[in-house]
Amino acid sequence: MRHRPLFEADYKRKPRFKKRDGHRPAVMPLLALIIIILTGVVIASVSLNTPLDEKLTVDTLSLVSNKNKIIALPSQDSLLATAPAQPQETTVTTASLTSIDSRSGVVASDVEEKGTLESVTIRKGDTLSALFSRRGFQTELHSILALGKQVAQLRNIHPGQTIHIKTKGSNLDSITLDLDPLHSLEIVRHEDDYSVLEHRRSFDRRSKMAFATIDSSLYLAGQTVGLSDKVIMQLAIIFGWDIDFALDIRTGDQFTVVYEQLFLDDQRVKDGVILSAEFVNAGRSYRAVRYTDASGNIDYYSEDGHSMRKPFLRTPVDFARVSSGFNLNRRHPVLNTIRAHRGVDYAAATGTPIKAAGDGKIIHRGNKGGYGRTIILQHGSQYSTLYAHMRRYGKNLSVGSRVKQGQIIGYIGSSGLATGPHLHYEFRINGVHRNPLTVKLPDAKPLARDALQRFKEETAERFARLELFSSTRIAQFAQ
Repeated sequence: MRHRPLFEADYKRKPRFKKRDGHRPAVMPLLALIIIILTGVVIASVSLNTPLDEKLTVDTLSLVSNKNKIIALPSQDSLLATAPAQPQETTVTTASLTSIDSRSGVVASDVEEKGTLESVTIRKGDTLSALFSRRGFQTELHSILALGKQVAQLRNIHPGQTIHIKTKGSNLDSITLDLDPLHSLEIVRHEDDYSVLEHRRSFDRRSKMAFATIDSSLYLAGQTVGLSDKVIMQLAIIFGWDIDFALDIRTGDQFTVVYEQLFLDDQRVKDGVILSAEFVNAGRSYRAVRYTDASGNIDYYSEDGHSMRKPFLRTPVDFARVSSGFNLNRRHPVLNTIRAHRGVDYAAATGTPIKAAGDGKIIHRGNKGGYGRTIILQHGSQYSTLYAHMRRYGKNLSVGSRVKQGQIIGYIGSSGLATGPHLHYEFRINGVHRNPLTVKLPDAKPLARDALQRFKEETAERFARLELFSSTRIAQFAQ
């Protein structure tokens, strides 16, 4: 009886996998790989079929509901606007670049498409031709200047101005000249020509209140509370028709002023106009607000609707002192004889501006004996004023010239018979000398009856604030 090998009988009877040559069968790993691939396909399909808006909505809801705080999400436009610039432009933060980008819709992208911007601050000795020649744009400059009057301001660049030169590759794309903080001129290159654009901005106006008590002078008190020279001068002009700042100021006088501060990009640039103010002189209160009437005329008015601007200034020189008053029996300091002094002397530093006391016409300009360099103004048919001992006259003034109240007509000096720099000022009515310090000046004209109601409605709140502040201040001092 033959016997079959055991392995042969077993193989035929029950086939099974056997390990051969040290390797395991590869069927199971293959199946696992197939399952993984199918799972990935399913997940990708679900993801691709999920709307983008739906995913954003979910993100938004999660942010809004976080700790019950409402979080404002930036819009797509704001994200683009605040996107960081490319390396070539990281140091450029000018207003002109902003206006260019917002106008053209350019979004920070790759450098080649957006271009490169170079900002150059003009220094002494710089010329437009030299700036362009160094950059190889002399031909372009000739084409730009050929535009004539539209680009005339480019020919008059001066130190401190900034020019922004934008290029794409090796080509000039645009140039922008900052004329002032609010005004820029842009020249944009097209295929065959150039266009000229003007960009204008506006200040962000913020109001501020200041209060001070005068110890020695209005000027020093204003400086103590941070007022600029501009605001202090405005304050003196507003109340200068009622208060003689050379004679009437007393220690303990007080003022409150509400004025504008002008900002650009959250940076304070300068002070603006006074909006409302109160001045307390020798216990008497004067209040004024800035008001624009129906015709667009701007002036300062008292609570009863009278213009603060009277026909004549009480004093033609700011921050001077009275060195000699009106005296018909005064002994002359040079001649040492009794000679009537028919005016008032205001002592001030040489070169201090002298202002016209009122609107008028020059009827005399030149030397006048002991008066030295003198100007006489005629104001209508009744009034005239004289200004003597000038160092020099104002520009473009001659006999027959018409001047406005407050206009500079000359500068303090010591010409003629004078012991030092001062202004000799005379006030005449129908040819008769009157004491400038005590003469009753004509009243200001009030608003018309039909305009008075509108004025009171529009200014009531501002006067109420001054009243409230004044009452609060008095109460504090009483404690």
